Amino acid sequence: MKLRLISAAAAMTMLLAASSCEPASDVASRNLSTAADNFEVPRRITFYNGITDQVVLVTEGFCSLGNKDTDRRMSVTCKTGPNKYLKNYLGLSDNVFFVSEQLVEVNASEFHYRLVFRPQAMIADIDFQGSADELTSNKNSDG
Repeated sequence: MKLRLISAAAAMTMLLAASSCEPASDVASRNLSTAADNFEVPRRITFYNGITDQVVLVTEGFCSLGNKDTDRRMSVTCKTGPNKYLKNYLGLSDNVFFVSEQLVEVNASEFHYRLVFRPQAMIADIDFQGSADELTSNKNSDG
């Protein structure tokens, strides 16, 4: 019992020491990114052509930048209403770049990490495609 208590205290101390090594700006930045990925931060994302100096696309709203995009492709997902979303893609090249602006200030802690747990994301939303007739009819040619 005493060994468990000492092990737990040592683990908590190591966790606290590791978390205190990160600068406050990094924690606040991560929390802002988490808020933006949860459609809580209004943004303006502008894509420019660096050769022609023309704006290619402007997206404004509660938008999240693609976190798993490739170097040559950028996706932007925006929440337009309750359970309503739009997703745009833009192919990036050596002359097209983007700027993402945060339009309003939002509160973000520099001391506490924000962890978002969505239990509904763990339960699959299954769509059934087919006919009940296919399930009840015998497809076996023997009988």
